[in-house]
Amino acid sequence: MYTLATFFENKHLKYEAGIIKRRGTVEGKNTMSDYFPVEQEYGYSVFSTVFHVEWNNKKLNIIDCPGSDDFVGGSITAMNVTDQAVILINGQYGPEVGTMNAFRNTEKLKKPVIFLVNQLDRDNCDFDQILNNLKEVYGPNCVPVQYPIQTGAGFNSVIDVLLMKKYSWKPEGGAPIIEDIPADQLEKAKEWKAALVEAAAAGDDTLMEKFFESEDLSEDEMREGIRKGLVTRSIFPVFCVCAGRDMGVRRLMEFLGNVVPFVSEMPVIKNAAGKEVPADANGPESLYFFKTGVEPHIGEVQYFKVMSGVVKSGDDLTNADRGSKERMGTLYACAGANRIQVDELRAKYPNSKFSRAIKAVNEAETEKMMAALQKMRQEDPTWVVEQSKELRQIIVHGQGEFHLRTLKWRMENNEKIQVEYQEPKIPYRETITKMARADYRHKKQSGGAGQFGEVHLIVEPYTDGMPDPTSFTINGQEFKMNIKSKEEKDLEWGGKLVFINSVVGGAIDMRFMPAILKGIMERMEQGPLTGSYARDVRVIVYDGKMHPVDSNELSFMLAARNAFSAAFKEAGPKVLEPIYDLEVLVPGDYMGDVMSDLQGRRAIIMGMDSEAGYQKLSAKIPLKELASYSIALSSLTGGRASFTTQFSSYELVPNDIQQALIKEHEAEMKEED
Repeated sequence: MYTLATFFENKHLKYEAGIIKRRGTVEGKNTMSDYFPVEQEYGYSVFSTVFHVEWNNKKLNIIDCPGSDDFVGGSITAMNVTDQAVILINGQYGPEVGTMNAFRNTEKLKKPVIFLVNQLDRDNCDFDQILNNLKEVYGPNCVPVQYPIQTGAGFNSVIDVLLMKKYSWKPEGGAPIIEDIPADQLEKAKEWKAALVEAAAAGDDTLMEKFFESEDLSEDEMREGIRKGLVTRSIFPVFCVCAGRDMGVRRLMEFLGNVVPFVSEMPVIKNAAGKEVPADANGPESLYFFKTGVEPHIGEVQYFKVMSGVVKSGDDLTNADRGSKERMGTLYACAGANRIQVDELRAKYPNSKFSRAIKAVNEAETEKMMAALQKMRQEDPTWVVEQSKELRQIIVHGQGEFHLRTLKWRMENNEKIQVEYQEPKIPYRETITKMARADYRHKKQSGGAGQFGEVHLIVEPYTDGMPDPTSFTINGQEFKMNIKSKEEKDLEWGGKLVFINSVVGGAIDMRFMPAILKGIMERMEQGPLTGSYARDVRVIVYDGKMHPVDSNELSFMLAARNAFSAAFKEAGPKVLEPIYDLEVLVPGDYMGDVMSDLQGRRAIIMGMDSEAGYQKLSAKIPLKELASYSIALSSLTGGRASFTTQFSSYELVPNDIQQALIKEHEAEMKEED
């Protein structure tokens, strides 16, 4: 989720994102932003307008600010709560007084800036002159990401030097035609790209080092460099649009969603007491009220940004200025004049897209490494650190391969701790598909008191609601069940273990049952096949033996553990793998390549749809196949696609993969021995 202050009419952003079904016009007095009567009368913005769009699975909160310097108060207020400023340049006139004042305000508040040159279809538009003016006024940090092949009435195409593609439009605008750069533009495009690469590298020491070595960066590295340069204001990207004809708007939205800094990458805001307030949904509730409006038929409306925590209607908060209690009323997400009632609003970070296991090369530095990771996460909360007991790995999650590569560089160069990355293990699960029986006698005599415990048990698959067992027939022999007690354990990792005591005649004393259950749970926590958690098993202990002197809890725990393991292996054991719901937003030109790649990753395509000018592809995919998907997708689509994932279910792995996992686990066990 991003928050932007913009100084241009956003009707085409809303149209492209699907918020409105037709493009409004100032002349028609039906734009979403300028909905007050005075704005419709005079044909320009008077008030800042809050709205949001969802694009490429990202939410952009946008404040459309008045362009006139007479109403500068609205833009100053908006910039206090935004993370990025987009400043419109009139293609006929270049930078104007209002533009300069808006830029000065971004300087004071240290906000990133993107310049957007509009009205490229006007006869008196000279893009090269505008670019020269921008550099004269705002310095050499103004670097074009695009340039028009021609301006004036014939404008219909730009060269994008970040993607090194030509974008052109039909007369009605909308979806661009994307092609290779024509030969007569290639030399100029390479020259302008070189300038963009150098500017991107300037924002990061690692990138600058690579630039000096190769004089080039990958697209992902350029995006990361531009993002960091935006934060430090060492680069002001320049984009081209013809908003009136809906040309270039989609590409701008791609850039806003993929490149502009996220809230966690901006300097941490301080509250009225001077205390830093990181944008953390798990933190305390903290709101910043930046605007009050009085609207017809509604009355007073308060606009705020959730800086930290989660706010709900009815919450009682303390007013930092007055020290008084304030109760939150009805909450709405705003889209201009339209408002959508919501239950809660929260400070939010994007979901992680790239994960790696990390370990210190020198194991003695593990504790030092963890302390450094926690410190770095305070600076950038989108680095998520997880100590996985199940996988016996320390996992770091981030926004991409370069994001984690930067973490490694900082660890080795700033903290002086050598680390290495490994592919994270997959949290497989084990279960059974049929009933089986086993028994085990643990007997040990070593001089003094001995150890003795014998356990007979049956295992079978468990599903919710299945009736209690009454008898089993195994190899022609019937085993009748007389249930003495039953425990249902909801497992932390999902599924259940049902433990039934059906021992008759005092063969095993009741005081040993907890030890038997403990032994079974130990094997559930480290499954017999691959060492993964086991789930959805019912265990019936129906017989056994004990010794009046040598039996103890340890003996029965070991006997139960071994009996359970033996029965599990005979009960049609299966390995389950985590399956995720995957949604990919991709330009139509790349759909075939993306589908082919997914099919090679054992994905099942569930459906296709169109959304905001993109193709949306839904699939089920094993987590194993997602390990490096962000890199592959970026490579396939030139960074123009995005994806989201959500856990769906556990499903059986193919038999060949199961056998490979079992062999791998057996080899690991031998190494440990």
